[in-house]
Amino acid sequence: MNKLSKSIVALIIGVSTLTANAQEKELTVSSKRNEDKSVTLTAEKNALGTYTVVLNFRELNNASVNGDPVYEVRHNNDNFLTLTPINKDQGIGYSYSYSYIRGKLAPKYSPLFLYALPYPKGRKVRVAESTFLNATYFGSTTPEDWKAYRFYTEEADTVTSVRKGTVVSVSDLYDENTKDLKYTSKVNTLIIEHADGTLATYKGFKKGIFVKEGQTVLPGTPLGINTITNERYGISLIITYLKSAEIGVAKNNPKESKSLYGFITPYFSTNENANGILTSQKYYTAAITPEIIQKEMTKKEIKNLGKK
Repeated sequence: MNKLSKSIVALIIGVSTLTANAQEKELTVSSKRNEDKSVTLTAEKNALGTYTVVLNFRELNNASVNGDPVYEVRHNNDNFLTLTPINKDQGIGYSYSYSYIRGKLAPKYSPLFLYALPYPKGRKVRVAESTFLNATYFGSTTPEDWKAYRFYTEEADTVTSVRKGTVVSVSDLYDENTKDLKYTSKVNTLIIEHADGTLATYKGFKKGIFVKEGQTVLPGTPLGINTITNERYGISLIITYLKSAEIGVAKNNPKESKSLYGFITPYFSTNENANGILTSQKYYTAAITPEIIQKEMTKKEIKNLGKK
């Protein structure tokens, strides 16, 4: 078999925001030889949101790749790389594997961005910082910047978006059956991607989430109803960003490797503190001001908001 007819070996690794479990078929990479002997690599994305693709060329002849072979894929059928032959009269010999992970690598974000609480205006909730479950149950090391919150209510209540963004993942599979459980992985979850590349992961919805993938939400948009765990109603919230694309390291040594995601300690607007970091085990009242709602809205969105 000559170099031009060698098959492409594709290694697909998917890593969710909080786990290293494989997510098959979220994204696939294919290649096409063009008439000018160049080769185009295309990502077919079956999930919404931004992904980072890492290529590993096992063989590459008559072409080169500048810098690290790490690429951002935002849209389906993105032609994210074209290999140009060094010798225009010869084709390119290549074989590669690839891996991918949700998120924009090393996005520029403000650590001081102001979020709303994940409940309607005026709702009083108790806040608790959550432990890193992978460390508690699976022996992993807690990330140095780990920060996750659990927001409790007295009874089942509506969960709302903390910031404008696009719903990129909805998992709405499980009935409410966790009342007596301290931990379960079978929870309804949604992920919202923000304009700056950060991700908000909400866990703990009653089956019947209100929003759909691809939908744009604003601060205060109803997302669903919180469910009960360990005899308490609540929702978990984590704000993350992709800080590393060393996917192979994370897969081979999941307990020892550092998290590929960074965890943000968010500032929240509440009646008790207009702009501050939450203190665990304290009560706060949701405050959603027009400034928070309109901060990331376009002029057209603000104009349409005034018509309602």
